[in-house]
Amino acid sequence: MNQPIRVGLVGFGMSGRVFHAPFLHTLPEYELIAVVERNRNEAEKVYPYIETLRSIEQLLQRDDIDLVVITTPNETHYPYTMQALEAGKHVVLEKPFANNSKEAATLVEAGKKTDKVFAVYHNRRYVGDFKTIMQIVQKGLLGEVHEYICHFDRYRDAPKPEKAWREEARPGSGVFFDLGPHLIDQALCLFGLPDTVTAFIKHQRPFAIVDDYFDVRLDYSNGLSAILKSGMLVREMGPRYAVHGTLGSYLKFGDDPQEEVLKQGIMPVTPDWGHEPENQFGILHTQIEGEIIRKAYPTLPGNFGEFYSNMYETIIHGKPLREKPEHGYNTIRLIDLALQSHHEKRTVNCTELMDAPYPKDQA
Repeated sequence: MNQPIRVGLVGFGMSGRVFHAPFLHTLPEYELIAVVERNRNEAEKVYPYIETLRSIEQLLQRDDIDLVVITTPNETHYPYTMQALEAGKHVVLEKPFANNSKEAATLVEAGKKTDKVFAVYHNRRYVGDFKTIMQIVQKGLLGEVHEYICHFDRYRDAPKPEKAWREEARPGSGVFFDLGPHLIDQALCLFGLPDTVTAFIKHQRPFAIVDDYFDVRLDYSNGLSAILKSGMLVREMGPRYAVHGTLGSYLKFGDDPQEEVLKQGIMPVTPDWGHEPENQFGILHTQIEGEIIRKAYPTLPGNFGEFYSNMYETIIHGKPLREKPEHGYNTIRLIDLALQSHHEKRTVNCTELMDAPYPKDQA
């Protein structure tokens, strides 16, 4: 095996602590060297072998760092990524890719000018429910899909007790920038680039100072509609996904188990990692070879670590990058267009999207 890729993690909030560090710690292809925390030493409590640094500048000066993983608040994504690319490091950038299309386009161009690998962390491609939908659609089990509905709802009727930058009036805050990139990227992986977008984005809760609700509709020339929704006042959850086609439907309740397990501090090394119990499988109601069937359809296991396994193959063996910077740009461009649709109260055409192949498998 090649020498492990040596990693510097920038930020140890929820994203760095839950979605990145556990995989960088457990995957043999990587070696977590240092973590940037401005004021604390939280990472050392979990990973005592790492070194804590106080700034990204300190990190980028080091020759023993191959890959920089940026998980800091959204307004830092653009400047930190530019610094890391200019320092000659491979880069993984958390979503959202940037705070507007102009910044995102500049990052794409900067990535093209380097021989380093630059990826956006669209980890919701690696949850079990979405991988299962990808499989169902690719197998044609629903026929031609005409409606896809995805919810990412929560119930939170009070402000977070701790200071949460996502709920403050600052660049890239609000639920649309937080969760919208996940839902948009999943739709693009399934169906490609849309033709129009229609959006409603608002404050639902009286104390909210940034958006906490969105209803975004992506429409395609073939008649397909992808409806993406999130709200913070949903106590009784409906289907997480509902996919309807000319032959049948697939409904999925509940969410991928990985995040909750990672929050508990459990490392992703168990044999049943990412598996969900049978009583949470989605329902497939369709026609197969002339027979109408309605049954539970097994959910594929999710594994966020697949992102980093793919990243390793790209860096070390030159295999095609799955989470391309252009994909990150497209999500931000669609966010900008959705905001335009909301403010102008009309459907807008999807212009200036980048043509970059999206993966069409479950790996």
